[in-house]
Amino acid sequence: MKKLCAGIAMLMLAAGSLPSSADIIGGVVTGGSAFTAGGTFVKLTVPLANPFGPPNSVGNDNFQSPDLYGFDEDQNILLTAPLVVNVGASPIPAGTVVASHYIFFDPGPTQEVIGTVTFDSQVLGILTSTETLAASDFLAHTGVNYLNPTDRGLEAGDSVTISGPDSILFDTVASSPGDYVRVLTAFSPGGAEAAAAPEPGSVALVGSGLVALAGMLRRTRRS
Repeated sequence: MKKLCAGIAMLMLAAGSLPSSADIIGGVVTGGSAFTAGGTFVKLTVPLANPFGPPNSVGNDNFQSPDLYGFDEDQNILLTAPLVVNVGASPIPAGTVVASHYIFFDPGPTQEVIGTVTFDSQVLGILTSTETLAASDFLAHTGVNYLNPTDRGLEAGDSVTISGPDSILFDTVASSPGDYVRVLTAFSPGGAEAAAAPEPGSVALVGSGLVALAGMLRRTRRS
């Protein structure tokens, strides 16, 4: 029986230690000339499929669209040093676990976009300047080519703010090469949807573990 209890404890520990992620879960364009032009929010997956420029790249007129875009970068990374952000409590202290997301607006002609993007965990900070974006590029780890690094960030009059615990408000005017920001969110166990429906890896782990525990129980009863 002691072995059985130990097996159950190990199974629970293994299931609880599975990797998790924090994700962009939605967005909407609500105003500006981009809205009038039919712009929507589009979540991208890596590698990026873009119609202009080199493949799997962003930052140099690669999309030319009234849409507001976003994709998830590195997930659940332990900060080993404080990280300065432009929006939110700064710096984010060392020892914080963060997930990174890239949000951008890359129209053809000059356009304004107003829209919101929502995440499955708390927004901790937003990086909106060339300097803070460069200092946080270690959070990318996507294989994406980040072009024009000295032209990233926002200009005077543009704003990206934290509009709710898990959402941001994007309000910028852009032309070439576009407006780009990085959003940092807290560690996430996968959000409400993942809690209701465990990841396939965790289902397989629990299933195989239960089979093993059933065998242990049969052997215990025989002895």
